[in-house]
Amino acid sequence: MLQGYTVPLSPRGIANLAAKPPWHYAGVVVGAEFWTDPGAAAATLPDGLTPDPESAGRGTVLFIDWQYSGSRDEYLDPVRSQYREFFVLLDARWQDTPVAWCPYIYVDNDQALARGWIQGFPKKLGTVAQTRTFTVANQAAALGAGGRLAATVSAAGYRLANALITLQAPMADPGALAARPIVNLRHFPRLAAGQQDNPAVHELVMALFDDQTITNAWTGSSKLEFPEVPGEELHDLAPLRTGAGFRFELAYTVTDLRTNPVRMQPNKEEES
Repeated sequence: MLQGYTVPLSPRGIANLAAKPPWHYAGVVVGAEFWTDPGAAAATLPDGLTPDPESAGRGTVLFIDWQYSGSRDEYLDPVRSQYREFFVLLDARWQDTPVAWCPYIYVDNDQALARGWIQGFPKKLGTVAQTRTFTVANQAAALGAGGRLAATVSAAGYRLANALITLQAPMADPGALAARPIVNLRHFPRLAAGQQDNPAVHELVMALFDDQTITNAWTGSSKLEFPEVPGEELHDLAPLRTGAGFRFELAYTVTDLRTNPVRMQPNKEEES
C-alpha cells in the first residue's frame, strides 16, 4: 500500500514533498509597506473579497529566511528544510473582516512550494535574498538604529523586486505586523476535456497560525520597486509610495485552516 500525504506516494511514505502537519516555522523577515493603484490591487481579488475602503491600495512585502521542521526533525536536514520566500499581501475585506490577500509569492524550495499550494498560497519558484543581521557587534550587518538592509527576488533570470530598509528604532507594537488574517484561494484545475473550466477545488480559506510569536522587531523607512519583466504581473502593483520598513523574527505552527463554507464556483455535479 502506498503511503504519504502528498505526491509522490511511496512504499515507506517518506518520499512525498510535504508530510502531514504539524508544520513548524521560524524565520527572519525583512519587509516594507507600500501603496499601489487601488484599481490594480482590486483587480487581483477573487470573488468573495472586496477592497478595504479604509486602506485601498495598501500592501506589504515580506522577504523571509525560513527554517522549517515537522514531526520527523526535518530541521536536521538543512538542505531541504531551509529556504527563502517573498510575497505580497494586499489589504482587503472578507465580509466585514479586514484581511490580507496574497496575489503573488515566490519560493526557492519544492517542499515549501507543495505546502503552500495546499494552504492556497499561489507559490512560484524564484530566487530570494536578504541582508542577514546579527546582534553581535560588527561592521557587516548590525541590527540597530541606522542599520541598512536590502532584499531582492528574481525568477527566470529577471529581477522582480528590490527593497532597501533603513532601521530607526525598535517597534513598539510588533503584533500590528500580523493584525490581519491571511485569506488565500485554493485552486486546483481539472485536466479532463470539457471540465477544464470547472476546477476540482476553488475555495477561499483563511490561514491559521498556531502559537505565532514575533520578536526583535525594528522599524524604519523603506524604498521598494517592482521592475517590469515578461511573464509576470507583479509590476502592475508597482508602488506609488512606500511607508514603514521593518525587520523582525517570526515563529508559528500550521496544523489547520479555516474554509469558507460558500464555494466560489460549485462543481457542475453539485449544481445538478
